[in-house]
Amino acid sequence: MPVQRPEQERQEGRPVRRMRRPERREQILDAATTAFARSGGFTATSLDDIAAEAGVTRMILYRHFASKTELYQAVIDRAAERLHAAATARGGLSEETVPAMMDWAAAEPDAFRLLFHHAVREPEFRGDIDQLRAGMARTLRPHLAAEADSEAWADWAAGLATTVAIEAIMAWLDAGQPDLEKARRRVLRAIDGVYQALTVH
Repeated sequence: MPVQRPEQERQEGRPVRRMRRPERREQILDAATTAFARSGGFTATSLDDIAAEAGVTRMILYRHFASKTELYQAVIDRAAERLHAAATARGGLSEETVPAMMDWAAAEPDAFRLLFHHAVREPEFRGDIDQLRAGMARTLRPHLAAEADSEAWADWAAGLATTVAIEAIMAWLDAGQPDLEKARRRVLRAIDGVYQALTVH
């Protein structure tokens, strides 16, 4: 069912319900996530694009975010927080971590793409994504260290497994999200390949 936007409500002669500030902020973040992902990232997306997607004026955007940079940072931060919440839903890494990451990516593909496709290519924001990936690898590392020949190989495996997980999920999104249940098993198998490589002596 399509969402009624303020302009549409006004055109139809219906009273416009004023959103509370937190609700409006979330609506803008949702719209900005869509607009940034569709247009190709920070530089390619204008505030007018975001305002149009949100169904508000630029003045409304500026009431919540001082600049496009601040808005993009907020979008990235929210996506990273949601990814972390999905991946650690049971208080840490578990057998459900990768399936949960995939569930989140399936529900919010624009947010996933912004983090790992667009923002990572943008000099002003790449540091944030590098830190995010490094944090993911650090969290994974203790689960691999026992099988590693050395500290260096443990680092290698944690970094590679993180990359495999991200790229496998991205490729699955790009393929149109076929068969989520089968995709979970196949992505896990790909990551298990890193573990198997680590155990080769």
